[in-house]
Amino acid sequence: MPEIAASPEGQAGPDAVAAFDFDGTLTRRDTLLPYLQRGLGWPRFLWALLLSGPWLLAFALRLMSNHRAKARLFQVALGGRSDADIALWTSDFVENYLPGQWDKDMLTRLHQHGALGHCRVIVSASPGIYLHAVGRALGVDGVICTELATQDGALTGAMATPNCFGQEKVRRLQAWLVARGLQRPVVLHAYGDSSGDVPLLNLADYAWYRGQPRAQKKSAK
Repeated sequence: MPEIAASPEGQAGPDAVAAFDFDGTLTRRDTLLPYLQRGLGWPRFLWALLLSGPWLLAFALRLMSNHRAKARLFQVALGGRSDADIALWTSDFVENYLPGQWDKDMLTRLHQHGALGHCRVIVSASPGIYLHAVGRALGVDGVICTELATQDGALTGAMATPNCFGQEKVRRLQAWLVARGLQRPVVLHAYGDSSGDVPLLNLADYAWYRGQPRAQKKSAK
């Protein structure tokens, strides 16, 4: 993989930001379904897929939004699950499953950005019930993701934020930068692997799609 582009003079250190998608970028595959399968066990996992199947099929056929399909899956798979159960699922997932799922080149790139003093943030549609733990394990500066609602120590099955996908990634990252006092202009490096990452890649000074540099239209910034 080509070296990280040098930041312009005066824009190094904390003014350089590296934003990474998670599923299919830092990892080799999607992680949500494996997370649910490991936590629920096969019988309950298959039942959840059956109950959410029409919504997932409609999304696959582009007849329904990603947000609505995922919301249905969360409702049937996670509604009523206690915070204690989720903590156990997440600990097992991060410690025992993810080590075999990392994309080694992207993980190296993440560490290279850290060595250069760049601010590193994961921007993903995956749920915060496990992604925040992933962020802590990787030592990144922030995690922006789809948050789930809780009440009385259990998940309600509803989303507490919009699905962090597509243009929502841009909106959430920009708000995160402002909250940290890193308002643009910053030098933004972005990494993704799917159409849901394209708005984020379009925002970046240096964009990488599926491990390859992506030509940028400077006029779009």
